[in-house]
Amino acid sequence: MLRLLGLLLVVWLAITVIGAVVKGLFWLAVVGLLFFLVTAALGWHKRGTRV
Repeated sequence: MLRLLGLLLVVWLAITVIGAVVKGLFWLAVVGLLFFLVTAALGWHKRGTRV
C-alpha cells in the first residue's frame, strides 16, 4: 500500500512540475499539488498502521 502511495506521490510531483513549466498549464500544477498533498496526508496517516 505504501509503495503505491509513493508511486502516486512521484506521479503527482511530475504533473505539478510539468504544469509549472509549460506555459498555460498552471491549472495542472495546482491540481497536481492538491493531489500530492492529499496523497502525502493519506500516506502519513497510514504509515503507523500496517495492514
